[in-house]
Amino acid sequence: MILARKKRGKPHEEEASEAWLLPYSDLMTLLLALFIALFAISQTDQTKMSQLAQAFTAAFNMGGPSFFNQAGPNPSMQRQIISNEDLGNEAFLKENQTLEEIQRELEEYIQQNNLQDQLSTQLEEDGLMIRIKEKALFPSGSADLVAESQRIGPIVAGLLASVPERVLISGHTDTDPISNARFPSNWELSSARAMTFMKYLLSINANLNPARFSAIGYGEYRPIAPNDTAEGKQTNRRVEILIARSLRFNPNEGVTSSSDNDLVAR
Repeated sequence: MILARKKRGKPHEEEASEAWLLPYSDLMTLLLALFIALFAISQTDQTKMSQLAQAFTAAFNMGGPSFFNQAGPNPSMQRQIISNEDLGNEAFLKENQTLEEIQRELEEYIQQNNLQDQLSTQLEEDGLMIRIKEKALFPSGSADLVAESQRIGPIVAGLLASVPERVLISGHTDTDPISNARFPSNWELSSARAMTFMKYLLSINANLNPARFSAIGYGEYRPIAPNDTAEGKQTNRRVEILIARSLRFNPNEGVTSSSDNDLVAR
């Protein structure tokens, strides 16, 4: 009798030992679902990170390596999720690429014609800045163009005709005062130089729309070098041409117009 009871008890013990399988399988299923959800969320965030990195790099990192380059996976290795905001960012990046191409063409012209000491470019947050030193355009204390300006004017006018953005031309002087019958102060001199060069560009290229252009004189009040040396003063005596960005990157609202903050779709 005792042996018979022991035999009947063995199946009962086996059933009890397998009871943990059901909650264990449920737990594994829940963990798998959790990890899948976390992976999906991380992929979405990394995609957005990559897109934001491209925009920030284009806007604020002009050609050098960026911290954002190492953030997230390679965009070519993942599916891009494009929202209305991302479409705006693409328009911003496209405009930035156009400005970079113009800068590249002008830099090649500068190198080929040995104009490094007269002409320079810089891609900034506001747009592409082209700086021309005084000696390449005007005699000292004058707003009359010199013959040397014909080496620079046509190439600049041609590049400006290839884009639709606004163009601001500004004149700048050093701190040395000027006072004569024609120019009572540096303001008048810098304003006259900006206006003269703007009219010259419009006159040599019929494809330029005057509605895009404006001219202003800043006198000595926006220096880019100290005025306590002859070299610094020479650097400050310049004319600047700004090809202004029409788009701005906004991570919350997409890309907005720089003039009225409306959404721009080009």
